[in-house]
Amino acid sequence: MRSPRRKGLGSLFVLALLAAPAAAQGDAKAGRQVYNKWCVPCHGLRGRGDGPLAVSLPVKPGNHADGTRMNGLSDAYLFTIIKQGGQAVQKSQMMPPWGTQLTDQQIRDVIAYVRSLAVPPSTSR
Repeated sequence: MRSPRRKGLGSLFVLALLAAPAAAQGDAKAGRQVYNKWCVPCHGLRGRGDGPLAVSLPVKPGNHADGTRMNGLSDAYLFTIIKQGGQAVQKSQMMPPWGTQLTDQQIRDVIAYVRSLAVPPSTSR
């Protein structure tokens, strides 16, 4: 039988998870500005992985316009890869960690903007 303390911690964890989606909302308009400054060089204006630096990279940047692929990625996954870089999710080390340049809110804004690029439209959260 679980102790009351452990049960309380479990309930607290569940409450934190339930509250997370509301706190994780981003502003796509603000995200577009951040994306254009930091992401376009590799991912391109339309997010297709065809930015001006993409040709010089050993691994093609992710295609954010591919809704079929992007719909399978959670916001938490995208947050981690943006904040901590590609290596944090066993992807290319060429994707740098942006956590020192971007605030958590800016990262959430970028995720909202990236979701708007997906065709078919994104359904992930």
